[in-house]
Amino acid sequence: MSKLEFASQMQARTKRFAVQVIKFYAQLPKTEEGKVLGRQLLRSGTSVAANYRAGCRAKSGADFINKLGTVVEETDESLFWLELLNETGICSSAQIGPFKTQADELLRVFQTSLNTAKRNSRG
Repeated sequence: MSKLEFASQMQARTKRFAVQVIKFYAQLPKTEEGKVLGRQLLRSGTSVAANYRAGCRAKSGADFINKLGTVVEETDESLFWLELLNETGICSSAQIGPFKTQADELLRVFQTSLNTAKRNSRG
């Protein structure tokens, strides 16, 4: 698979993740806690897709590394909010499970890509 094909597939995958997060947010309980944690997840979950897309348009290797670093941070933050939603009892493990799995997979891909990009930039 070429870099362009990989980037295109990841753009689509992160956009699907963002759409799923938006739909999940709409179904969260309307308690104050649900709203606050949900908005945080909404911000970070949609930011993953937006920042990955921006990274694909990076002007340099350093710019790509910087933007991909942001993607890693936002993906990890999404995992954090999902964990809090679960551990506070706002959402069940069954509700959170598919999102945690997806976010964890994305985080592993992005972290590996970031490590590779850093290694290649030194080289």
